Order: sequence, then structure tokens, then C-alpha cells
Amino acid sequence: MTTVMLVHGAWHRPTCWAKLETELHALGYDTRSPALPSSGEHPTAGIDEDAAVLATELASIEEPVVLLGHSYAGIPITEAAAGAGNVERLIYLAAYMPDKGQSMYTLHGIPDPEDMSGLFPLISEPRTSLYGDLTDAEAEQAMSELVQQTVRSFAEKVHAAAWRDIPSTYIVTEQDKAIPPALQEKMAAQANEIRRITSAHSPFLSQPRQLAALIDKVAQSA
Repeated sequence: MTTVMLVHGAWHRPTCWAKLETELHALGYDTRSPALPSSGEHPTAGIDEDAAVLATELASIEEPVVLLGHSYAGIPITEAAAGAGNVERLIYLAAYMPDKGQSMYTLHGIPDPEDMSGLFPLISEPRTSLYGDLTDAEAEQAMSELVQQTVRSFAEKVHAAAWRDIPSTYIVTEQDKAIPPALQEKMAAQANEIRRITSAHSPFLSQPRQLAALIDKVAQSA
């Protein structure tokens, strides 16, 4: 039995995975969906705290783990998996894939902020950038669940790059308006394999069954 650990992106909470978890359970997988402390009502945490939460969760699982990070979560999974012995595959879903010493700022080629305290503004036009292929009602529901995100989580650099030692798959979301597909392709070149899905930034909401089937194929190959 393989456990699929799903790690949410910036401004989100684990509830965003509900549809995908239902589909994965139907395929026979156990799932975990930990909450990152850098996201919430009044968050202050950064990369290290996020990675520590993931490391603790990984240590509690006896079965092999497929560790999936969406968007921002690609950063903390990259660090957390480096110290875990049970991760058999990393999946980067429209996710940042940093090397050691890199951050989200680095990957976008912009200077580090002078002040890392405080909150990072919500991405502009989330209806389009995050949920472009959802119905209006679905997008409104998803946006109502968004929370705050720290600057630290975007600006701090990872201390290890687990994908250098653990097999990795990058899933490119081909209609993404949040992380441009061109940037995804550039990061995906570091992965052991690249797969693609015709979706906007959040296929776990718009295409949960198709995404679950794709994760199953990746897990089976692992």
C-alpha cells in the first residue's frame, strides 16, 4: 500500500484536496493532507517550519509515500523529503522545484525582499489565475476558502534538494495562468519524467478524477 501525501499551495488549506482524496481513495490509496503553518489566518512561519511539519508527518507513515506538492508546496517538499527514508516518488504539480539555495524569488529571477516579515498579497485576479477552468460557483467557493500567506515562505531558501536523490515527476498544467507553462517546463527539465494535463492551475478541483488517474500511473511506475 502506498500513501499519497498531498501538500497544498500558498493561500490554501488542506480542504482543497477533498475531491482528489475521494478519487484516490476509490483507487485504493491512503492519503494525508497536512496543513502548512505558512498559510492561515495570522501566519508567521517560513520554509523551515513548513518542512518540519511535513517531516513529522512523513515520519508517522510506515508505508512508502508518494509526496505531491502543488504550486508553492514544491518548495517545502523539496526540503522535507531530503531527510525522509520512505518517499519513493516526488510529484511537482504546477509547482516550484528549487535547487539547494533557491527560493520562489530566485526562481522568478527577482531580488530578495529587504523585509521578510508580514504577509504576501494574494495573487491578482485569483478567479482567472487560480481557477480559470472552474464554474463561477465553484470558483467562488474556492476563493472563499483562501487564507493569508507569509512573505518568509516565498523568500527563504531551501537547504536541500530532495529531487537530486529521489525520483521525481513534474506535472505541467498546460493552461495555467498563475505559474506560466514556460516556467513550469524550465523547472520540469530537472525531473526524471514530465507529464502534462490540459487544465488551469488547480486540476484537483476542475479534473479530480483525471488527476487521480495520472497520479496512479506515476505511483505504479514508482
